[in-house]
Amino acid sequence: MEDSRQTILADMSMLPGYTGARISGCWALRTDGGGSGEDSLDRLLLAVSTSRRKSSTLGKTEPPLLRTGTRTIYTAGRPPWYNEHGAQFKEAFVIGLCGGSASGKTTVANKIIEALDVPWVVLLSMVSFYKVLSPEEQALAARNDYNFDHPGAFDFELLVTTLRKLKQGKSVKIPVYDFTTHGRQKDWKNVYGASVIIFEGILSFADKELLQLMDMKIFVDTDSDIRLVRRLRRDITERGRDIEGVIKQYNKFVKPAFEQYIEPTMRLADIVVPRGGGNMVAIDLIVQHVHSQLEEREISVRALLATAHQSQPLPQTLSVLESTPQVHGLHTIIRNKDTSRDEFIFYSERLMRLLIEHALSFLPSKACFVQTLQGQEYEGRRFSGKGITGVSVLRAGETMEPALRAVCKDVRIGKILIQTNLDSGEPELHYLRLPRDISEDHVILMDSTVFTGAAAMMAVRVLLDHDVQEDKVVLVSLLMAELGVHSVAYAFPCVKIITTAVDKSLDDLLHVIPGIGDFGDRYFGTDGSSSWSDEEQQEPHSCSSEMHHVL
Repeated sequence: MEDSRQTILADMSMLPGYTGARISGCWALRTDGGGSGEDSLDRLLLAVSTSRRKSSTLGKTEPPLLRTGTRTIYTAGRPPWYNEHGAQFKEAFVIGLCGGSASGKTTVANKIIEALDVPWVVLLSMVSFYKVLSPEEQALAARNDYNFDHPGAFDFELLVTTLRKLKQGKSVKIPVYDFTTHGRQKDWKNVYGASVIIFEGILSFADKELLQLMDMKIFVDTDSDIRLVRRLRRDITERGRDIEGVIKQYNKFVKPAFEQYIEPTMRLADIVVPRGGGNMVAIDLIVQHVHSQLEEREISVRALLATAHQSQPLPQTLSVLESTPQVHGLHTIIRNKDTSRDEFIFYSERLMRLLIEHALSFLPSKACFVQTLQGQEYEGRRFSGKGITGVSVLRAGETMEPALRAVCKDVRIGKILIQTNLDSGEPELHYLRLPRDISEDHVILMDSTVFTGAAAMMAVRVLLDHDVQEDKVVLVSLLMAELGVHSVAYAFPCVKIITTAVDKSLDDLLHVIPGIGDFGDRYFGTDGSSSWSDEEQQEPHSCSSEMHHVL
């Protein structure tokens, strides 16, 4: 995503060895960079919350964002896309954009995105799905004798599969086409988290299965002379072609293909936009319709959870760490409102270590035999899965990472940032960074406390959308409310839930009773306690000031 928001595209290029979402839209998240990008997000979160409290005063020209190091975090998160059962409640709204080459489809798409002003919009281009050319076809392409405007030039099978998964809320991989070499690049882009998908291409309406996935179909109608001039400028300046080659290709392939395959599909469009991106009247009408459709799909997950699962027995997937005198004593210290921050950190970390050790016993293992130094055979056990990944729900869940690293050598770590929208009360997804091939691993999902279960459900849903198997997810939390346990277990009955204690009730503000307070505030020193140092009290103010400066 360009910081100027001129193109309204966000490209979240993950750190080496990791995969994340390629999110295109007005609100998105960008991660660039190298191996030094492991800096913690802890100090950012208060500023994120502060900006969102003030979100009603922000104009469209001032996107709420926070820059630090290599990250740009946008504070308009993705609201729940699933219901209280954990199943997808609403599919992404798909807008199909069709039109001739250089008709202005991308310009129209970007203006729709900017005018929509909604979180998490994906712009998907058909040019990413050109087929891999054979050596003979490569030679033809080099001589401008290959027809890239024919339906046979596109991998429609991959395109339909990808768009369907993306519409269903799944994580997908998008090929990256190189117009210079006429081939696909080695590294594909990861795309995830669409509320709205804008799919544009010259043959967007040429496949019946694609048409069935579209909620709105738009044809961009631009004069052929204008399209030729635009194509000449684009192919010469951006794609390294010569003028003779561009004109030859246009007359031989582009113009005939438009007349035979593209122009006839105009009749399939719900809306025809003359003059492309300059037709703001048409774009405004499109945006109004999309907004009305999105409003019909809204759901309040937290409210549903707060009234569900009354008087139900605790699920069998729950395991509570035995309340030994040591565990009971640790709870006594960290629950005490008079406990200093240093002691709270020390004893909560002790409890985290016990919790993680307990959680690992639920991972699959198999019998094995080893030879001892005495030459004897010993029957033991070893982990039988492919790998273990820890995923922390920021910010408080990140405090459990050291305990996991201490007992799992070379464990991979992912991060998910979920914040509560102070206006709606709903959890919102703001950021994720997950290791590559996480779908093959057993995942330890770490959150310090679970009250209603809304944030934990969102985190589990993100993992499932990345093809992690439900029975390979282990949710670990220092303290849970009964409601949170029921919410997660009801939505995801195969997820194992591990905690050190379960408190029975919530107050009117959905705080757990008797509770522990706000774990993140107590751990990081952001609750304004007078017993903490002046430096600790000033740090959140500094972050807030930085946020104000950026905005």
